Amino acid sequence: MSLSFSVITASYNRVGTLAQALDSVQGQQGVGVEHIVIDGGSTDGSLELLRSRPLPPAVLVSEPDSGIYDALNKGLQRATGAVVGFLHSDDWLAHPRVLERVAAAFADPAVEAVYGDLDYVSADGGRVIRGWRSGAFEPARLAAGWMPPHPTLYLRREVYQRLGGFDTGFQISADYEFMLRLLGPGPGGSVRPAYLPEVLVKMRWGGASNRSLGRLIRKSREDYTALRRHGVGGLGTLLRKNLSKLPQFFKGDAPL
Repeated sequence: MSLSFSVITASYNRVGTLAQALDSVQGQQGVGVEHIVIDGGSTDGSLELLRSRPLPPAVLVSEPDSGIYDALNKGLQRATGAVVGFLHSDDWLAHPRVLERVAAAFADPAVEAVYGDLDYVSADGGRVIRGWRSGAFEPARLAAGWMPPHPTLYLRREVYQRLGGFDTGFQISADYEFMLRLLGPGPGGSVRPAYLPEVLVKMRWGGASNRSLGRLIRKSREDYTALRRHGVGGLGTLLRKNLSKLPQFFKGDAPL
């Protein structure tokens, strides 16, 4: 039997981009996919779109939430696939064989996590703005500010059962905190990740963390809190984390 996937999408008033995300999941070949959509109570026609599709999501929840990480946690509670990943409502899987490629990496039973590369693209999807090339994981790279792009991360479901979901005390950086929990020196440090050196996700530029100076400052504070919590580093690591993004705007294969 092929590996089963749960892909979780959190969405709120994203009717203009949601269909592309849905199509990219439904177009995956070679694997079984349970698509879970957690809608925050949209009023822009998103629900009508979701319900009118020939193949609606396997799970659809629409209710108010306290933010994206709360919504993603709701999806984790409902996931039944052997492997779990996330696809934001503004993004799409890069090609129809993404999950098949991820499944092949999980053929090694020792592998509990798989991640790849990501392209940030313009709003119309026609231009790559930043190429995030992850590179292979080495524990020492965390202290240099490295992390893989969270939207490309797939985990065996039992890893979430073991480590828990997202800490909703973080409004912007709960994904980074989880990455440090997963890969850092704490209880998740025994997880063995595998790197796929290819673009798995296309992500539209303009996410929640970089919409304003205030949010950038908050993100930095939350990143620092996460670093200190998991004993990975401090201000130096935070500075290197931010500076290491700059080459990605000029060279598509620059690692973070």
